[in-house]
Amino acid sequence: MDARLLEIVGHFAVEGKVTGIRPLGNGLINDTFLVETDGPDNYVLQRINQGIFQDVDLLQHNIDCVTRHIRKKLEAAGETDIDRKVLRFLPERETGKSYWTDGTQWWRVSVFIRDAITYEAVTPEYAGYAGVAFGRFEAMLADLPDQLGETIPDFHNMELRARQLREAVAADAAGRMADPEVKALVDAIFAREAEMCKAERMYREGVLPKRICHCDTKVNNMLFDRDGNILCVIDLDTVMPSFVFSDFGDFLRTAANTGAEDDPNLENVDFNMEIFKAFAKGYLSTASAFLTPVERENLPFAATLFPYMQAVRFLADYINGDTYYKIKYPAHNLVRTRAQWKLYEAACSRLADMARFLQQ
Repeated sequence: MDARLLEIVGHFAVEGKVTGIRPLGNGLINDTFLVETDGPDNYVLQRINQGIFQDVDLLQHNIDCVTRHIRKKLEAAGETDIDRKVLRFLPERETGKSYWTDGTQWWRVSVFIRDAITYEAVTPEYAGYAGVAFGRFEAMLADLPDQLGETIPDFHNMELRARQLREAVAADAAGRMADPEVKALVDAIFAREAEMCKAERMYREGVLPKRICHCDTKVNNMLFDRDGNILCVIDLDTVMPSFVFSDFGDFLRTAANTGAEDDPNLENVDFNMEIFKAFAKGYLSTASAFLTPVERENLPFAATLFPYMQAVRFLADYINGDTYYKIKYPAHNLVRTRAQWKLYEAACSRLADMARFLQQ
């Protein structure tokens, strides 16, 4: 057993003696370990990636507020087995905060939810489950009294992403604007910029509200029990104020794509309407109680926004010389851009179909 990890766990109010600590899962952001004990619970130890989450106090404030509010909602509803339906983070022994730091690294411990499983498959069935779960998550937080901050500022701000692309084009750091294909993609993106930045404009006009959103909606960010029932939503680091488009559109960007995010064969890339219908039906079954007419009528726009935004981000990085995203070969970010643009165009071609489905 790693003595350093054992020492870190000792800063938290775990019950029982620690009998083992081993890596858990394959997350790309935080280092995660399963802490086994001879007590009633096992625990999850995580080192928070401060390169991404630079304000850990704000990060944990958001998570504490959200989990506390959801727990109260579940108790008020008379739910049973609540400890398996919302994450619970342990206090640090001296400060009472839900994290501990030695000044260079930040750590937290949550109770491991027993007999829970995740799924990777994106089928209409599980897309429907995801819609129900994330819609319910937003609904439970619609009346959250606490003020939350942005754990990743401007994470889904389309106006900012467009400005970043404009700056990349102007600098042309890697000399890639001479490529006619790159210039054509840039021109196509900026031709749609005004329409694709409408969320920020509607917000400034007071038409579109911000909600507390998950902002990382994936099928594998839900826990199920052994009978296939949804237990809870996990991975709460990106929970912050945003437009509902974040949770709706970002899920569909990956789930409804019939190809890979970086598919070199664009014939593989299309927008899967069956996934859209299943997710939208599940989402509206739990989110309709708080959605405004403006939010609801713009859900098809959300399905186009996120492939557009990701195409902008990939292309800006390619023009900058591949400084942000890891690449496997020199044109990788350009290939990613092509695939996301194809997905965006496919989603745009289904806008009328999406609107008709939502009206039914």
